[in-house]
Amino acid sequence: MSDAWLLAHTGIAIVGIVVMITWLKTPPIFGLLIGATYLGLATGLGVDGTTEALAAGFGDVMAEIGMLITFGVVIGSLLTATNTLHRVLERLLGVFGEKRVPMVFAVSLSTVFTSIYSDVVLVLTAPLARRLGGRLGPRGVALMGGALTAGIEVGLVFVVPGVAALAVAGLLRVPLGEMFLFGLAVGLPTAVLTTLVFTVLLRRTLRWNPAVDELEADTGGEPAVPTTVARQLPLSLSVSPVLLTLSLIALGALADAFRFPLGPVSLLSEPVIAMAIGAGLAHLLARRVLPSSEVNAAFGKALALAGPILVLSGLSGSVAEVIGKSGLRDVLASSFGTGFLPPLVLVWLIAAVLHIAMGSISISAITAAGILAPIAGSLGVPVVLVALAACSGALFLPHVSSNFFWMFQSLLGLSTRGTFKTHTVAMSLASVISLPIVLVLGLVV
Repeated sequence: MSDAWLLAHTGIAIVGIVVMITWLKTPPIFGLLIGATYLGLATGLGVDGTTEALAAGFGDVMAEIGMLITFGVVIGSLLTATNTLHRVLERLLGVFGEKRVPMVFAVSLSTVFTSIYSDVVLVLTAPLARRLGGRLGPRGVALMGGALTAGIEVGLVFVVPGVAALAVAGLLRVPLGEMFLFGLAVGLPTAVLTTLVFTVLLRRTLRWNPAVDELEADTGGEPAVPTTVARQLPLSLSVSPVLLTLSLIALGALADAFRFPLGPVSLLSEPVIAMAIGAGLAHLLARRVLPSSEVNAAFGKALALAGPILVLSGLSGSVAEVIGKSGLRDVLASSFGTGFLPPLVLVWLIAAVLHIAMGSISISAITAAGILAPIAGSLGVPVVLVALAACSGALFLPHVSSNFFWMFQSLLGLSTRGTFKTHTVAMSLASVISLPIVLVLGLVV
């Protein structure tokens, strides 16, 4: 089969996946499966070859990230149940004061609490953000909205153990310690700069008008802030599962980078072991302050949240395996190599287009990673930067096709116009700001 036909069938498969998910409202798992099956059959793998590629790709991804995502979501669910997120935010606000509230939210949510699933973080923090925004003047709610976006979504895609960061790293086979260090180097400045630039735009360009950009307050409809548990551990101990997990992963990454032998400690720095230790510690601490029924309920919620991400990641791995087995790897690699834009910019564009079409950050980042996985090592740049460029593009231009968009509107008490001015603008800023940071990293690594 000619290269032109291979590329044509790839385009048909990708467009078909997007059409099924967006216009036909097909669940993403079916859209990805149908698209991957078509691609395998159309490119000559045959029935047996296609089914083998689908199974192998799914299994490889599960082996790479299955336990990582599960343990990460368990940590986040248990921290949610013990009210740790609200306690940390309240403590930070007490230290830094109300004037720095937006930056406190952006920094803490993008670095410390990425293990908590983004929708859950939004539900937990929006009532507090809305209440504090009222104290910051007529643009206060908008400021808090931009800060929430900069913190929650940037952490989701860039900073391990954010589930999108874990999934993309697994699909592209990026060592998790490397993804954590480089992701933090991109995610933290992106959250800070996005909040600063959004604040300036809000004052000079966006012309925030509470009368039309906000809805009338309806405190009765706001989600309740989690009740305080009867007994509370010291805050440093409550947040220790996250800090310990990230410290172990970072230790392993630094030891690899500087070729420093850790001896027996190297086992603890393996990502799966580090995540399991963090989840185990979170479980022990939760049992100290919560009834067994609530701890078990937190585990159930974690598994319910992890399931769709795992299946979606596995099927994206199936797409990648089909691309690799069909001979498309070399064709796509040469197409990228002869492009008029740098490879990382093209990666960003692929993820951005997928996000605009699909409306989900996680789905677009994971799908982009699945498409790029077979050629990531041949683009002439470190694979970790390919992962980060895909994550950066996946943040661009959220709109009405996104479930998070409507949750954001409702929980912050904004009109649709106000949601575009806050969530859409801030997310697009984060996408545009993070890409140059990734490109600069490409010059120094």
